Amino acid sequence: MQLRYNYRAYPDAAQRRALASAFGCARVVWNDCLRDRKQAHAAGLPYVKSAALSRLRITQAKRTEERAWLADVSAVVLQQSLRDLDTAYRNFFDGLSGKRQGRKVGPPRYKSKKDTRQSIRLNTNAFCLRGDGTVYVAKVGNLAVTWSRRLPAAPTSLTVTKDSCGRYFVSFVVDTEPDVLPELQTDAGIDLGLSAFAVLSDGRKIGSPRFLRRAEKKLKRLQRELCRKAKGSKNRAKARIKVARQHARVADRRRDFHHKASTQIIRDNQAVYVEDLAVSGLGRTRLAKSVHDAGWSAFVAMLQYKAALHGRTFTKVDRAFPSSQVCSTCGFRDGPKPLHVREWTCGACGTVHDRDHNAARNVLFEGRRIVAAGRAETLNACGAPVRRAPVPAQRGEAGSPRKGQPTQAGIPGL
Repeated sequence: MQLRYNYRAYPDAAQRRALASAFGCARVVWNDCLRDRKQAHAAGLPYVKSAALSRLRITQAKRTEERAWLADVSAVVLQQSLRDLDTAYRNFFDGLSGKRQGRKVGPPRYKSKKDTRQSIRLNTNAFCLRGDGTVYVAKVGNLAVTWSRRLPAAPTSLTVTKDSCGRYFVSFVVDTEPDVLPELQTDAGIDLGLSAFAVLSDGRKIGSPRFLRRAEKKLKRLQRELCRKAKGSKNRAKARIKVARQHARVADRRRDFHHKASTQIIRDNQAVYVEDLAVSGLGRTRLAKSVHDAGWSAFVAMLQYKAALHGRTFTKVDRAFPSSQVCSTCGFRDGPKPLHVREWTCGACGTVHDRDHNAARNVLFEGRRIVAAGRAETLNACGAPVRRAPVPAQRGEAGSPRKGQPTQAGIPGL
């Protein structure tokens, strides 16, 4: 399976200028090739092949006066930008034809130099790991990197990213074998919520940290200062970076919390069952800010890929399953309840239930049934079968041929 390892990079002034040039050249090649294909489609002409675009917009463009600066960056960066455009078109066409599972993606769009996030991708022909702990990038130099952990294998591709607050990151895609953990006899159903981030079927509760809510006071002050600055001024640019840094802190803390919680759950249970929530729909309600602050989708995605990595069972219970309406003791269905009802008494057996704990137990029982039945259909609230959507595979980049400068696993200098 493919995993991505992300590290913080610290380029010097000359390397930052070289990276800015690479970001711009990759963006120009993307926009030029996208424009050609859009114009061909509007004129009723056939789809423009990648070979023709590479010859016209990269090889021949370097010889013109208007695009002579394309030769200042590595050709791998330009070719990879064209490959990424091909991938975007392929995902769009596969979504239209039904070959691509999951939500449909739109057609590729133009990239702007005003985007706060810029990135380039390289294959093994344009980068290598040095023995002194630096990463060599073609026509950029040796980037100083803070290595938080060793790479488990030789990377197949490298992505250099600059985020909205000016930080640089290098991320490697690595092909690794599953790290299967010792088998356990425990399993867990998880009910995700807002008052408590997650409630497990064994009664444990993971509190909701509310990182965005806790940072709102400072964010409001920084955003007021940003609004008072004149547009286009240097003071406005400084104020924008301050706001971006505060948002980055919130996102980093949330991501760290998700990683720690998901790792602990996967290590403690052989099977994990979680309800498939409609996050996109909940994000359009009055609870939108709290829903996005919780980050359920990112947490569930972490559970899914970590379960595959460590040999655990992971199953999603359909969102139509009435987990909050059924008594987990006797199975009696007591009907829907408003959100402010946190405890209720079963009308059949008289058991007093905590709403979230009862839902987690029902998710556990339904997950066991799905696994035992070989992912059978889940009954919805009306008792009719609901066809379950297949679980998507982990997102990853396509590998590149290992040619040119060799790479090695780990950093010998550490």
